[in-house]
Amino acid sequence: MKMIRWTGGVNRVGLLMALVLGSLAGAQQLRAGTSPGASFLAPCPASPNCVSSQATTAGQRVDPLRYSGDEARARARLMAVLNHMERVRTTHDADGTVHAEFRSALFGFVDEVAFRFDPPGQIQVRSASQSGYYDFGVNRRRVEMIRTLFAEAGEAAP
Repeated sequence: MKMIRWTGGVNRVGLLMALVLGSLAGAQQLRAGTSPGASFLAPCPASPNCVSSQATTAGQRVDPLRYSGDEARARARLMAVLNHMERVRTTHDADGTVHAEFRSALFGFVDEVAFRFDPPGQIQVRSASQSGYYDFGVNRRRVEMIRTLFAEAGEAAP
């Protein structure tokens, strides 16, 4: 009887496929949106694929983006940052909020990001996967990248 031995590469591919199929089978719609006039973002679900500056759970909490000056300049700076990122589409820009969708390069998964200018000098942020359970830290890294680019754009402004 011949034994088949699984190599590490095959195990990783199998694990990746199981995660992808599990994500598709148990797709959970998450909305990063806000209600018109509300001063809060939608709460994160219990899953680890969401981060928010308004989260109460330490593992999901990120700091809001900060700015000085008026909101219009901060909004223009944020839009410039988003417009220079890859695979992003702005879906809403009104009522003190900006919503964007980021699409993954490999499988085309969509993550939704919402920004709320409230209170003055702060931009509340929420980034969440639209489907699946784990995001392997993608949403947190995205928010931190936006924070870095936003700060650099502010330093470059006249």
